[in-house]
Amino acid sequence: MQCCGLRSRTKWIFRPTAVSHSCRRRSIATDASEAAAQLMHKFRDRTIVRKQMLDANQLQRLCLTLGRSTVAPGLDVTTEVPPDGTPIPPGYHLVYFTPADLESSLGPDGTDQTYNAPAPFSRRMWAGGQMSWEKDSPLRVGDVVEEHTTLRGATAKRSRSGGEMVLVDVRKEFWTKRGLSLTDQRSWIFRPPPEQAQTYLPNHLHRSTERHIYERSTSQDVQTDTSVSTCPERHLRWSPVALFRFSALTFNAHMIHYNETWTREVDGHQELVVHGPLNLINMLDYWRDHHFQTGDGPNTMSYRAMSPIFAGESYTIKTLARRSNHSDSVELVISKGNVVCMTGSITSSA
Repeated sequence: MQCCGLRSRTKWIFRPTAVSHSCRRRSIATDASEAAAQLMHKFRDRTIVRKQMLDANQLQRLCLTLGRSTVAPGLDVTTEVPPDGTPIPPGYHLVYFTPADLESSLGPDGTDQTYNAPAPFSRRMWAGGQMSWEKDSPLRVGDVVEEHTTLRGATAKRSRSGGEMVLVDVRKEFWTKRGLSLTDQRSWIFRPPPEQAQTYLPNHLHRSTERHIYERSTSQDVQTDTSVSTCPERHLRWSPVALFRFSALTFNAHMIHYNETWTREVDGHQELVVHGPLNLINMLDYWRDHHFQTGDGPNTMSYRAMSPIFAGESYTIKTLARRSNHSDSVELVISKGNVVCMTGSITSSA
């Protein structure tokens, strides 16, 4: 990957056979079961292996996008890049091993099509996943890492409204010379495009244009009477500028995050969508700030995305429960008003 002056290199290796351009042609499925079967057939017994150096510039730019001026005690990323050996914070690996596609290979919505379901299941949303960290080999700046990606499953599902969709599960392993560092299992759902996208009023008719354009991203911790123990809520809001920067860092061209015309008129969302991976990182940062005391960071995390959050919307992260036995377990929730948007469970050594 070459982005923002990065020194990192990405190399694609396919096992057991190389994928030709013909494999990227998108077939059309008649229903969700056929779409899932086509995807499973395409990737049966296949692992995609890529190699990359974890570049300090990418970590610095993510911290700046998140509004976090330090990545480690005494290390101000507004004035210097992290030195080699700096641990990659939990979740921050998501800005490495980004898609390596020509624009001509992307889907109509800008997405990397490698694990996309075939048409008509083209409307992609991040659904959830699990991660586990190995204590003996954490990812660090300067590491040369191999990413091993396999398709774990493609399953026909029904939405709550009864519509067909395809659930796609992918497993990624990150290996260094020290051994396995991280296992990241993630899921997407693919739905057909809406028959007729809902028409939303232009910004100047349903909100203050000046506020929408100029309002900055915010993050503030607030102590409330409902807070568990002494853990405050974190109030967040993301601007279109921040969403664009995160899309650029992750080389994610999915247009629901930066193209208002596509977002409203094709995908049927009311506003630009906050990235699922961005909220995953937000949840892990909240855990680090309020629940991580000493030790080696999290052991595992499972999470589920349930409802979208849009640019300019205020929402909260808070602790639902904390339990300690042989390990420490924290239950977190992201919500806007009474709507639950994401849930997460993080375990660590007690």
